[in-house]
Amino acid sequence: MKREPIHIRIFHFYLEGFREMKMGKTLWLIILVKLFIMFFILRLFFFPNYLGKFDNDSAKEEHVSGELIQRAITP
Repeated sequence: MKREPIHIRIFHFYLEGFREMKMGKTLWLIILVKLFIMFFILRLFFFPNYLGKFDNDSAKEEHVSGELIQRAITP
């Protein structure tokens, strides 16, 4: 009898475990909703794309270096 590869065995282990859970599906749904909120919704409001307005890498580099220098000078 040939054994399955380790990644297949791990997948089957978790799959069978989640089938037996009563609250597992609800908890995973909550986890996925929280991850969606953290990485997609909050990113739009707290991490805007400031460098998207520049056309090439050198303009982005100039902007970043200027901002770093300005923030280092200003207490």
